Amino acid sequence: MHNYELIVVGAGAAGMMAAVSAAENGMSGEEILVLERNEKPGKKIYITGKGRCNLTNACEVEDLFRNIPKNAKFLYSAFYTFTNDQVIGFFEAAGMKTKVERGNRVFPVSDHASDVIGALKRMMDRARIQVACHAKAERMERREDGRYRIRLADGRCYEAKRVLLATGGKSYPMTGSDGGGYELACMLGHTVTALHPSLVPFNVADEDIKALQGLAPKNVRVKITDPGKNNKVIYDEFGEMLFTHFGVSGPLVLTASAVANDAIQKGPLTLHLDWKPALSGEQLDKRLLKEFEENKNKQFKNSLTGLAPAKLLPVLIARSGIPEEKKVNEVTREERAALIACLKDFTMTLSALRGFEEAIITRGGISLKEVNPSTMESKLLPGLYFAGEMLDLDAFTGGFNLQIAWSTGYLAGQSAAQQPESVYENEKGYL
Repeated sequence: MHNYELIVVGAGAAGMMAAVSAAENGMSGEEILVLERNEKPGKKIYITGKGRCNLTNACEVEDLFRNIPKNAKFLYSAFYTFTNDQVIGFFEAAGMKTKVERGNRVFPVSDHASDVIGALKRMMDRARIQVACHAKAERMERREDGRYRIRLADGRCYEAKRVLLATGGKSYPMTGSDGGGYELACMLGHTVTALHPSLVPFNVADEDIKALQGLAPKNVRVKITDPGKNNKVIYDEFGEMLFTHFGVSGPLVLTASAVANDAIQKGPLTLHLDWKPALSGEQLDKRLLKEFEENKNKQFKNSLTGLAPAKLLPVLIARSGIPEEKKVNEVTREERAALIACLKDFTMTLSALRGFEEAIITRGGISLKEVNPSTMESKLLPGLYFAGEMLDLDAFTGGFNLQIAWSTGYLAGQSAAQQPESVYENEKGYL
């Protein structure tokens, strides 16, 4: 049996930051053990930001909260204990230079996510924190003396006064975040809310959308409405998107999934795409008339090359209802209006979210009602802490989800290191 002051389960962003924080706040690094089920720490970090790792956002702290679609108030202590500026300072001090790009997104200067892992590992090495890889926690219990016992899949057992769970959610399970941490928490009496993939593409029911695969329009407007609630607008933004063989993806769509997540669990939604948001219907009609005038002797199907991408044209023509062989000078005002309607309100049915295998983040997790937001400690059991994606917290794209990991991890580690010993001697007073 191996005994420690603190065991951190999960060597991802939150777990590694928590271990470093505990060491920085008075706990001996040699008394901290980090258990990692994979062959190396930070496996999920390697693939974030397409391998570049958008590690935080350089916005004002108050703007961080605006990018958390639910439970943002829970993060007040975490975000102000370890701000985004402090995150940048932490990595700079660890020898990793950073840069700020469009949208205040912060990346390593090298554009290599491996440098983020390297910085965290250097900080753990400096503190002499022990990391055990190929160490999958399978069972967990709290003993009568208040200590926690963790049993690994290979039979090894460890005990500690404090345990910090930071095993991630269920997104990208091939990185090891397969939801196993939720099972450990449930063994100790904690509640897990409904889990759904978030920051994830949508499936589209319309067959003609498949013909648009690979099309990546920029500067378009996406609006999502809920037919089940009198077409209530759920999301409305400008930006970039991507058509795939199954439906839609891209920056606009991934962000939309975080907003529309609850609604689509209850039924299909409608996506309205405006291909020409800079032009009003009237302005578009004038431009269309100009195109028609320049191509008045051509067939309708050959007259729109300057108006829309080539891959879109067959779908657009079919949806407009205008015979493709019709001469341009024979197209009526009503038919032009139908074509304009297709360009300004190109609709498709969003049938479902894609799975956890393609999701950037998990929506849902450990119920926040059971966690102290000032310390990240369990309200049910003293000496048990949570951090990162396994909590019922998620954010939009732009570095905000990793900021949640850094901030909750730092606060949890700090709290574990500063936990008064009397708590373990007088549980009745604690509870």
